[in-house]
Amino acid sequence: MNQQNVFEMKLPIIAYGDPILKRKGIEIDKDYPDLQELIANMFETMYAAHGVGLAAPQIGLGIRLFVIDASPFADDDPALKDFKKVFINAEILEEEGEKWSFNEGCLSIPEIREDISRYPNIRIKYVDENWVVHEEDFTGLAARIIQHEYDHIEGKLFTEKLSPLRKAMIKSKLEAISRGQVDVDYKMKFPLLKRKGR
Repeated sequence: MNQQNVFEMKLPIIAYGDPILKRKGIEIDKDYPDLQELIANMFETMYAAHGVGLAAPQIGLGIRLFVIDASPFADDDPALKDFKKVFINAEILEEEGEKWSFNEGCLSIPEIREDISRYPNIRIKYVDENWVVHEEDFTGLAARIIQHEYDHIEGKLFTEKLSPLRKAMIKSKLEAISRGQVDVDYKMKFPLLKRKGR
């Protein structure tokens, strides 16, 4: 029997090339309309797309909100077994340690995966879904996933961290994604598809 909340719905994920993904998100307050429903929908959307994180700009909302469920990485890091969190109005206070590379992907940039260098340790201040303020340290894969999603609310994509040569090599693939020329099994909105004159 389906125990899911009847209000949960899968939202279309905004594809590479949409200006919302390059815009810095604005802070929200606890009176933001239908916030709990939005958070539930974001988790539902993320799970349907087999992701471990989703930021509000990826569903077309320019606000400082992202959700994470890192449990798929529990085999690599047992500490991530129940790592499910909501980050509202997040601010990274510190990033430290020797940068390390890991292969990353992004739901807004399907079929492209690249080795990205990030700091192993971060300190972040954020508000959770119950409007409790936290200041916490994260390390390893948890820190990496948080940094990836945090970049989204800062208007940055992981492809911006690539070398100029690598960017040039994937340019045509990125343009194809913007036009909807990519095979995905989740709902997406493609910025250049709606502008086609056909």
